[in-house]
Amino acid sequence: MSNNAVVISGTGIYVPPHTITNEELVAAFNAYVDLQNAENAAAIAAGTHPALTHSSVEFIEKASGIKQRYVIEKGGVLDPTRMYPRFQERPDDEISLMAEIAVVAAKDAMAQAGKTGADIDAVLCSSANMQRAYPAMAIEIQQAIGAGGYGFDMNVACSSATFAIEQAVNAVKSGSAKCVLVVNPEITSAHLEWKDRDCHFIFGDVCTAVIVERADSATSKDQWEVLGTKLVTQFSNNIRNNFGFMNRMEDSDPNGRDKTFRQEGRKVFKEVVPMAAAHIEAHLAALGKEPTAVRRYWLHQANLGMNQLVIKKLVGAESTVQAGSDVAPLILDEFANTASAGSIIAFHRHRADMQPGDVGVICSFGAGYSIGSVIAKKL
Repeated sequence: MSNNAVVISGTGIYVPPHTITNEELVAAFNAYVDLQNAENAAAIAAGTHPALTHSSVEFIEKASGIKQRYVIEKGGVLDPTRMYPRFQERPDDEISLMAEIAVVAAKDAMAQAGKTGADIDAVLCSSANMQRAYPAMAIEIQQAIGAGGYGFDMNVACSSATFAIEQAVNAVKSGSAKCVLVVNPEITSAHLEWKDRDCHFIFGDVCTAVIVERADSATSKDQWEVLGTKLVTQFSNNIRNNFGFMNRMEDSDPNGRDKTFRQEGRKVFKEVVPMAAAHIEAHLAALGKEPTAVRRYWLHQANLGMNQLVIKKLVGAESTVQAGSDVAPLILDEFANTASAGSIIAFHRHRADMQPGDVGVICSFGAGYSIGSVIAKKL
């Protein structure tokens, strides 16, 4: 191990208190559909308004592999007259919701790494959507855990966590920080369109945290040397959310369909899978490693079929290895798509059995398009 080696020395997670099963979600969605179709019955009969279609548990599980999701608040989501969460507005002198859940995950990661807030000298808050424009969520989290140094927010959609880990690794290598906290608070329930049959089942809430530090300062029993990081972006509109501070100037509808998550799912599947597989393969090759030599892949958790194809492209179509196996564990069925946090949850939950010298790949892919990979070795 080189003198300037960087390690991941701890991970943490905040899991929301509520679950929504597919059965609960479908019941609420179908009740919403019935209300809308009754309200627009005349226009539907006249052919001037489309009739909405029911969802089903079978449709959801076949399309995604998701069986449930965790959410911070479920009453509003399951109210057919509302169909989005109910959050209480907080005064400016009270900790924000996003910072609050980030602190829980951060303390979990810090305990695992054997660190206190005083040991942290950089905080990167990286997620698919921020609660506010400023001050940065990272600085609020920094204050809440008693960290020094600096903090900043960043967003690369579903690749936010892996992109932030590269920034953390580079900060440690350059000497601008010694111990970095990366947090990924994903309150996806607030930017999901729960009224859209094509995507109403996709997301869940969570927050993950990762400690990245100099190897010579790490004291935890579970350390992972970061062998390399690799990022790539290629512009695409196939996953998009137009909500932002310019909406008011445009006099656009703040509740318009484009102000929440939307995607061209089939195009994303077709385009991102080969990109992600090729990205991982090239990253491994640059480090002199074959995909079949990787002990475990902690992949982005968006869609079961996506992960199946990525794994097949990496290890060979004739291989019996598949997503959901020991080599490529899934947390998707329990957590749903948690945007940038998914691959980190997989790493957090599925690494305890690995042996010194084992190599694994953390990889995320999503809107942008953006793909980030982190190759790490168990010490």
